[in-house]
Amino acid sequence: MTDDQLLKEIEAQRSLMVAVATGGPKIQEVNQQYTDRRDRITQELRRRNIQDTNPHGDLWAWYGRWSAGDLGSWASRRAHLSEMYQPLLDQIRAGSNATGARLFEEPTGWSRVDRGIYEIRRRLEQAEVEEHFQAVGLLCREVLISVAQVVFDPQRHQTEDGTQPSETDGKRMLDAYIATELSGSPNEGVRRHAKAALSLANDLQHHRTATYRQAALCAEATASVVNLVAIISGRRDKHG
Repeated sequence: MTDDQLLKEIEAQRSLMVAVATGGPKIQEVNQQYTDRRDRITQELRRRNIQDTNPHGDLWAWYGRWSAGDLGSWASRRAHLSEMYQPLLDQIRAGSNATGARLFEEPTGWSRVDRGIYEIRRRLEQAEVEEHFQAVGLLCREVLISVAQVVFDPQRHQTEDGTQPSETDGKRMLDAYIATELSGSPNEGVRRHAKAALSLANDLQHHRTATYRQAALCAEATASVVNLVAIISGRRDKHG
């Protein structure tokens, strides 16, 4: 499901909740529709590592909430649903509008890496001052470390100088990973590209990325490294 499709599903769910709470259809007539759509929404939010702001498992639970006493008017129920859903809609739109065309929208499946990439996109979208741009660079560093820790095997991936990398030396680990997994002359061009992207991401996140352009370049280079490593590792292969 694309971000636009997910947004439409969430809007439809909110509209249904408004309808049943403001004199619309009876709950027993549309509850299955609600729960089926909730399952689809939950699956997509989980794939994006996003927390659902709607706590109501079915429309009877929503009925219990609006009849509790503080949502006596139809207007108050509409306002409550708007407040409940708006942060979720904003979060999805922030990820969808982040800088950089994304060939692969699907998460890698490495949960910490995926959370980091999402957070980079969110921070970049909201960044306005120097400290915000610098924070994007720090997040990029953490993502490179996280992806390196996932794929680096000290028994298989030997560093060029023989130095055993520390647990936070993301560049050294990824350099060794790329050199091993893309060894041989047929892979020379791909290896060069992967190492160039890694060097760019590493250089940018070590600078004081104090402008939007620097932060955006760092974010883009980091996302490129993550996708390259995911492809090399087989995470982007099509199965079935």
